[in-house]
Amino acid sequence: MEVLKQLKAFYWSERWLLFFSIACLAIASATGIVYPILARHLIDDMIIPGNYDGVAVTAMLVFASITFKACFQFLHGLSGGRLGNRVAKNLRGALYNKLQYLSFQYYDKAKTGDLMSRLTADLDGLRQFIGFGFAQFMNIFFMVTFGAAMMFTIHWQLTLLTFITMPFLVFTVMRFEKRIHPQFQMMRKAMSNLTTAVQENITGVRTVKSFAREPYEVDKFGVRSMEYKENQVGAAFLFARFFPIMEILSATCVVLLLFFGGRLVIKGEISLGDLVAFNSLIWYVIGPMWGLGFQINQYTQSKASGERVLEILNHYVHVKDKENAIKLDQVQGHVHFSNVTFQYPDAGVALHNFDLNAPAGSVIGLLGGTGSGKSTIVQLLLRAYNVKEGTVNLDGHDVRDIRLEDLRSQIGLVFQETFLFSSTIRNNIAYGVKNATMDAIIRAAKLAQAHDFIMELPEGYDTIVGERGMGLSGGQKQRIAIARALIVNPRILILDDSTSAVDMETEHEIQRGLDEVMKGRTTFIIAHRISSLRHADEIIVLEEGVVKQRGTHKQLLQMDGLYRDTYNNQYADRPDSITSSDAEREGLKL
Repeated sequence: MEVLKQLKAFYWSERWLLFFSIACLAIASATGIVYPILARHLIDDMIIPGNYDGVAVTAMLVFASITFKACFQFLHGLSGGRLGNRVAKNLRGALYNKLQYLSFQYYDKAKTGDLMSRLTADLDGLRQFIGFGFAQFMNIFFMVTFGAAMMFTIHWQLTLLTFITMPFLVFTVMRFEKRIHPQFQMMRKAMSNLTTAVQENITGVRTVKSFAREPYEVDKFGVRSMEYKENQVGAAFLFARFFPIMEILSATCVVLLLFFGGRLVIKGEISLGDLVAFNSLIWYVIGPMWGLGFQINQYTQSKASGERVLEILNHYVHVKDKENAIKLDQVQGHVHFSNVTFQYPDAGVALHNFDLNAPAGSVIGLLGGTGSGKSTIVQLLLRAYNVKEGTVNLDGHDVRDIRLEDLRSQIGLVFQETFLFSSTIRNNIAYGVKNATMDAIIRAAKLAQAHDFIMELPEGYDTIVGERGMGLSGGQKQRIAIARALIVNPRILILDDSTSAVDMETEHEIQRGLDEVMKGRTTFIIAHRISSLRHADEIIVLEEGVVKQRGTHKQLLQMDGLYRDTYNNQYADRPDSITSSDAEREGLKL
């Protein structure tokens, strides 16, 4: 029950529904005792003596008890349904909230399909158990208790003889639970893998079709599906193995009752009505025992689901506010990296002894190949990860001491991989600003050179875009993302290869708009094109996390190294590309 204890905060506030549901079920179960009592009365006091005057009354009592029981079963179902759905809502909200604040480090390894499985199938399993399963467990106790008590009042020796196999039945049930729980854990994991495979295939369907890899994807899905099927078959084997044993043990109780009870009737120690009532009561007790296997099945599934849900809820948040975090009201934008060394979990060193002093309003360019550490620098400034060695300061404050919301609200970021929400262009641009005016949206779009193509769309700014919306080119999506960053009016602007999906002419147009926007803002430009960096106040060239060169565009062209090699490669077809001898001969006149 450790899982339920940890989840107590989500259902204890609704405990009145839980207790009311259990009480209604207990009353309905207790009402079931009326049937054997009336049957005994009918046989012993009416049928055998031939007194039929009270049969109609007895029949009416049976109907009344059935109606009474049905009413409380309805109340149990209603309250249990409300309880389960309210708990599911509470858990769903807590899970979604936790997912919003989990650090980048968690999402580096998390799988979308697995998270979706936990938010849907696992939550539904918990909803069913908390809403109905727990009450049904209590109902087993009620029915066994009520039935056994009634049987003891009729003939306690026969009751003990009938119950002689019950300890073996309980032992078998406990063994079954111990074996089935790991099977359901593996089943849940297999289901997550299956969901992940489907999600990744749908997301990357264009890539799949482009490489004609449909047969490969079908085979991969088949492997995941087979794994899930084998887990299902394994669970079915356990049910097939244990349930017949439980049924045999239960049926043995009835055999003992008929054998010894029949002899007692013949001897006159109990009446025929007592035997009939005893037979009804034994099934009243055995029924829950048979249902115990199903309840354990539901319990073990919900336990496995609860463990997966708690894994998220209890996951450590690596990046969070300190207890007395600094609240920033005004930000100048002075960024200072001091001897920063950073290593991603389970990876090599991404940044080694990095130093940078970027005064407010300066433009810093970052150049380097894949894995050189460019993106790591801005990730540390954004505090996507915590620095372990060295410090990253903003306006003299260590970013680890600043409230995350204040820090990130001052940073406008355009990622290389553009993501748009399934909503209108207007909402996508205004995403970072509450109650953004249309004038502000249009101004940001114009600065990003997006206004003209937006107005050519059928619905203009009200056009739906995103994963399921109207398709846009990579360059168009990138310009919308730039507008989304600009509307925030950030003190620090980060452009992570933000013009990689546009042509050179469009890049120059966007750059002209950005030149106006970057005035007074500290800007970090990550780019592979030197044309995007040449006007930076300082350009830093990185290789494998180490600074190889730094300086202005003209200064770097005077040095042999990666920057000039990159320049020559990009401008090889232009007359002003530079070689070492050209540099000496022309005096680096560009």
